[in-house]
Amino acid sequence: MNTWVTVGKRWFWGGLTYDQLRGDAWVPYETAATTRDELAAILFTTGSTGPAKGAVYTHGNFYAQIQHIRAHFDIAPDEIDLPTFPLFALFDPALGMTAIIPDMDPTKPALVDPENIIEPIMNHGVTNMFASPALLNRVGSYGKANGVKLPSLRRVVSAGAPVAPANIEQFSTMLGEGAQIHTPYGATEAVPIISIASREILSETRERSESGYGTCVGYPLENLAIEVIGISDEPLEQWADSLVVPDGEIGEIVVKGEHVTRGYYKNPKADALAKIKDDINGGFWHRMGDLCWRDSKGRIWFCGRKNHRVETTDGPLYSVPCEAIFNNHPEVFRSGLVGIGDYPRQEPVMCIELQPDLESPDKKRIERELLDLAESTELTKDIKIILFHKAFPVDIRHNSKIFREKLKVWAEKKLGTS
Repeated sequence: MNTWVTVGKRWFWGGLTYDQLRGDAWVPYETAATTRDELAAILFTTGSTGPAKGAVYTHGNFYAQIQHIRAHFDIAPDEIDLPTFPLFALFDPALGMTAIIPDMDPTKPALVDPENIIEPIMNHGVTNMFASPALLNRVGSYGKANGVKLPSLRRVVSAGAPVAPANIEQFSTMLGEGAQIHTPYGATEAVPIISIASREILSETRERSESGYGTCVGYPLENLAIEVIGISDEPLEQWADSLVVPDGEIGEIVVKGEHVTRGYYKNPKADALAKIKDDINGGFWHRMGDLCWRDSKGRIWFCGRKNHRVETTDGPLYSVPCEAIFNNHPEVFRSGLVGIGDYPRQEPVMCIELQPDLESPDKKRIERELLDLAESTELTKDIKIILFHKAFPVDIRHNSKIFREKLKVWAEKKLGTS
């Protein structure tokens, strides 16, 4: 199986360089003269919470991003990467890594042939791999079942959506003793900003995550400012320390740092909702649009998107903590909380996607068991409606992030409320 490989500035296919394939001699090219504040790229968000927005990246943003990635993950110049998300292949030359491009449809990582991931790792001694949670699950399931070991891997990076501890544990069976799975957190506008590794997840935070405390995404990266502010759907024009909530209280994540993008392309309305000027300390804060809380160790626990919260007459319900309770059921593949009706009188509905390998599942029995699970905790006791969905709508990038807006429309039609 031939794959494209990059080494420095050269591309290879089946052992031949791109220039040899063309019949040309290798000629080095000059690096473009750029400035820190100059526009470098416009990267679009997934559009999972509305129309996709174009985040404006400068060369300074990219430079700072590369420095954060190299330092935090301790990436050495001799490393070999398997980027299963095409955009990440562009980072490899900047990080000094060789890139092995796998044979897969990058828009369908959940359907990847595990052998097409495992084979190049073994053949080329891959040391670093990015895998969305969906790909991690598919390859990990195959690897565990077949006793596959990948001793060359030094680290696996998984992001794009919360990564279930069971998924991490499953893939870890293929790794050597010193290797870990890292689950960095961020967004198109600012990534990465927080990170944690599998050893701490499996030994410390897993039990709390599965009990409804949220997904622990870890500690802020070096030289970044992370705060948690009160929940608001309105623009915040000016930063004030009084916006910050105490540790343990759920609020919105905000970040300040050199690799945080300054705005969106020709979208002042989005800028007003996402950016907070800081005339006191200088610069600006970016509102991530995600809800979290900070524990006594300084770790951040992700509780879902701000506009995915369900506001009921008894108070708010947050997607990730509530869904964790239902995901504990062995026949549930994933769950999605949606709210029917308008704030603050929404009816919570839990949508369920069952494990794909179930034959003729007894949905009535499963529904009763899920309602019993819901009743067993204060967190989910008010969820009385369960709907079964064949296959959740998910993002095309990672096949992991649930499009809850689409799920809500489906639930409304199913219940006859739309």
